[in-house]
Amino acid sequence: MTRPPVSVQLYTVRDALAADPEATLARLAEIGFTAVEPFGLTDAVDSLEPALRAASLTAPTSHVSLLDGRHDEAFAAAKRLGVETLIDPYVRDEAWSTREAIAETARALTDVARAAADHGLRVGYHNHWWELEQRIDGTPALEVFADLVGDEVVLEVDTYWSAVGGVDPVALLSRLGERVVAIHVKDGPATMETSAQQPAGQGVMAIAEVLAAAPTARPVIEFDAYAGDIFDGIAASVAYVRTLGVQ
Repeated sequence: MTRPPVSVQLYTVRDALAADPEATLARLAEIGFTAVEPFGLTDAVDSLEPALRAASLTAPTSHVSLLDGRHDEAFAAAKRLGVETLIDPYVRDEAWSTREAIAETARALTDVARAAADHGLRVGYHNHWWELEQRIDGTPALEVFADLVGDEVVLEVDTYWSAVGGVDPVALLSRLGERVVAIHVKDGPATMETSAQQPAGQGVMAIAEVLAAAPTARPVIEFDAYAGDIFDGIAASVAYVRTLGVQ
């Protein structure tokens, strides 16, 4: 299996996207992207559909809340945009503090994944730092979750937040294997100060080793915040990962 082309999480350009969806996606296409990763899919689908079409971009993965009782709306939005994998981006930090709480989340997301499969869709989960920082008998909570959901729920590992949570993302990706279908690629000092994030290759993250540890996962460029021009930062990031053989 070959690695899918690099994508970009649209949360990175959320302000520009809110102001002018078509111009924003056109600019990402000019930078060289063929795929993007939307967020808040059910609320954004009406503006994204024409903008994606105009820019000739695809949205193979998307962030959307799946445990709020609106997953049927998410499935419908995904079908409209051609999304293949719906990724829940956030489960509150207190839900990762005990094995029982993690098991409850795992059961709920597995139920959604089974419903999604009936629509030809796949379901995944994206981490922040707290799923790594919190441990169950010494094991990062995210890995406990991964064992509980098995192959029914895939993973999008945010490699930066893994490092912030105290877990080496290279080792984590190696342990999780092919359950990881996408990785968020970002760089900086690996602290919770989001405005200190930098383009890939300009911080402390071992980007080459991260990519090598997940050779079939889709790289997704993301900034939670950036002190410079965000489009320049994105362009620098994608240029760097392409020097490492990513398309």
